[in-house]
Amino acid sequence: MTVIRVFDPAMCCSTGVCGPSVDPQLVRFAADLDWLKTQGVSVERFNLSQQPAAFAEDAAVKAALETQGEAGLPLVRVDGEVKSIGVYPSRDELAAWAGLSAAATKPEVKPEVKSAGCCGPAKADATASKKSGCC
Repeated sequence: MTVIRVFDPAMCCSTGVCGPSVDPQLVRFAADLDWLKTQGVSVERFNLSQQPAAFAEDAAVKAALETQGEAGLPLVRVDGEVKSIGVYPSRDELAAWAGLSAAATKPEVKPEVKSAGCCGPAKADATASKKSGCC
């Protein structure tokens, strides 16, 4: 099984998809990682502000931080090999690194759920009633 480890810069919560102004790139990347999990890929994600020990224990991540500072994050490792530094890769890149076919990368179209920020959706309906837990 492929193992993808993502080392994120310091963010307010584990995915960065919280707060009053959410970066669409982080939303896309979080969805891409969730998709990888549904394809049987093992995904581990580490946030510098919440799990600094993981950054210190990984030699490649530690070296990137020492030479590039936080500009070296995010850092993505696939099966122990550094594949990306300083940018969030696309779903197609992630799929290729995980050995998945290009046909499998077509995103599933889901209805949009409006967020009230970090603490959950703006509407309390059946599909969006959980709070994120990052507040």
